[in-house]
Amino acid sequence: MPPRPPARPRRSYDQYCAAARALDAVGDRWTLLIVRELLAGPRRYTDLHADLPGVSTDVLASRLKDMEQGGLAERRRLPAPVSAYVYELTPRGRELLPVLRALARFGADDLGDRAPTDAVRAHWFALPLLDGVALEEGLLEVCLPEGGFHVRVGGDGAVSYGDGPAPGVPDARMVLDAGAAVEVGRGVLGVGEGVRGGRIVVSGEGALAKALRAG
Repeated sequence: MPPRPPARPRRSYDQYCAAARALDAVGDRWTLLIVRELLAGPRRYTDLHADLPGVSTDVLASRLKDMEQGGLAERRRLPAPVSAYVYELTPRGRELLPVLRALARFGADDLGDRAPTDAVRAHWFALPLLDGVALEEGLLEVCLPEGGFHVRVGGDGAVSYGDGPAPGVPDARMVLDAGAAVEVGRGVLGVGEGVRGGRIVVSGEGALAKALRAG
């Protein structure tokens, strides 16, 4: 279980501005990247620390505490026989998905070539792919050499993603490498173009798979 830092006074820009209020809540270093991880599903503290290379244990514990106090995340104990706590986003925390998607669009052109020191996790490609892929209702499993993640699109168009394989039989499966994922996220490579060029493999026969192959 992570250390529980003492409560600290709420920091504020003291500006009567909606953007400033938002930054009061999520503007600290690491906070939005913690949100990115929790958008992929509930995570144990040790898992968060492993997938946030470079963050110290003290900073991670402090940010999680701030997020709990701000109503963005909550901590709950898993039922027996598992003896562990997980952190998960509240409904207010999940409202940050469009913010992270916008940041992914903003930063996509700055990715460039991957440096030897750059960490990478498969589910980090979920955010840009949400904008670069034509998605019909259903469950999509995405497989990269680094691992996999899944994307669910509801009948109302609501989108969510999770780390790891799809929970159940997916309606479509897409296999590609990190380079192709970056290009799809940037909008310079369509999935259909990638399929025809042999860089992407899409399996499945339903509407979701057909839309991907046509995209």
